[in-house]
Amino acid sequence: MTDDHALVTWAKSTHSNDEGACVELGHGAPGCALVRDSKDRQGTVLRFSQRQWLTFTTALKAGDFE
Repeated sequence: MTDDHALVTWAKSTHSNDEGACVELGHGAPGCALVRDSKDRQGTVLRFSQRQWLTFTTALKAGDFE
């Protein structure tokens, strides 16, 4: 994880269980959404623009991935 992620606040859904199969969303990075694996917090962080994240979450809510 890079130094610019040090000030990011990470959260996972309240619907997540404790089995470790979760992703966390990073808040605090200007102009983007950050996503990481909750089991590997020092691992790869995916960065999405606000537009990409909105497109993805809109499609997810619409059931486009079922």
